[in-house]
Amino acid sequence: MMLTLMRNILRAACLIHLVFLCAFAQAEEQVYLAPEAFLAEAFSTTPQPTVLWITATIQPEVEKILGHPPSKLRQRYWSDGTKTVWILEEIGKEEFITAGFIVANDRIEKARVLVYRESRGGEVRYAAFLKQFEGAQLSEQRRLTKRIDGISGATLSVWAMDRMARLALFFHRQAQQ
Repeated sequence: MMLTLMRNILRAACLIHLVFLCAFAQAEEQVYLAPEAFLAEAFSTTPQPTVLWITATIQPEVEKILGHPPSKLRQRYWSDGTKTVWILEEIGKEEFITAGFIVANDRIEKARVLVYRESRGGEVRYAAFLKQFEGAQLSEQRRLTKRIDGISGATLSVWAMDRMARLALFFHRQAQQ
């Protein structure tokens, strides 16, 4: 009888511990591709980074694209004269998503999720989702010219990827001027 009681108490303690672990568990940072590796995919020889300043002239457009003020006043990018590479960060639901975009001829050539920190919505890293961005351009209304299908349970991550893709295209235009 005493042994049964001890087992039940131990089971209850383990269950309570598990519940607390699940309740307070935070998303772990998942690095799917290091930024340096993404740059190596884009260029045979990685050029030196350049800085695009988010001036008072372009800041209102950046705010329209993001739906909030930019968190930085400058954005680093890489260019070989024909294409630009942008490594951007945007909040999904609660945490930053780091993504890389290769832009050439005012079109997205490639999109990749480099680092994912959310507890849900990580499906945005899959090639089937990311291929939708390839060939997308930026319309005059600052929207993508291609429809991006959402992912059930990853709506905020999908929206974050959409904003970053639009921002990469906008920044590319600015860098080309």
